[in-house]
Amino acid sequence: MDEDISIINANTRNEKIKNFFIKNKNRLILAIIVISVSLIGYFSFGEYKNKQKIRMSDDFNSIIIDYSENNKEQTAQDLITLINKKDPTYSPLSLYFIIDNKLIDEKNRINKLFNIIIDETSLDDEIRNLNIYKKALYNADTSNEVELLNILNPLIRSESIWKSHALYLMAEYFYSKNEMQKSKEFFNQIINLNEANQEIKLEAQKRLNRDLSE
Repeated sequence: MDEDISIINANTRNEKIKNFFIKNKNRLILAIIVISVSLIGYFSFGEYKNKQKIRMSDDFNSIIIDYSENNKEQTAQDLITLINKKDPTYSPLSLYFIIDNKLIDEKNRINKLFNIIIDETSLDDEIRNLNIYKKALYNADTSNEVELLNILNPLIRSESIWKSHALYLMAEYFYSKNEMQKSKEFFNQIINLNEANQEIKLEAQKRLNRDLSE
């Protein structure tokens, strides 16, 4: 008797499952198509991004290898093209090469390229902060106090690992301008910063003891 009831229950379940698939056949087929297309698109996009990354790496290496004093302008243009592709690896590297080799003299052009890296390129937060710091370093010799602070404020107001670097740059900036009280204030901020880079903290303490002690 119990066996007969089990058979009936099993048949009932099978019938319900069968009816469910028949009733929802179109929806199930559509769901399978959507999932399949999504998976194909996901893996195709990943493959495309990998190929694009390899191509950009090849382009960057080729430009650097071919660089000479005789083709500075062309090298700069090729690297600017890479910067405008907004790749998180090769766009910053292209800008660094331009700066290190003085391929572009106009600061406004360099700053616009920095802005592409900082504002338009998808970077990890601390890599973006590093580029903000590099932009400040690039401008430190020619900028006034307000301009330099405008560049560095995103770091000074943050908890970034580059905060102590930004404070040190401002402290040395004011020291070079013989504004000793302002310089001392920034060095003291480093000393009081718990997460300060230890080497920078040591240098700040040396500067305070040697040159700014009362």
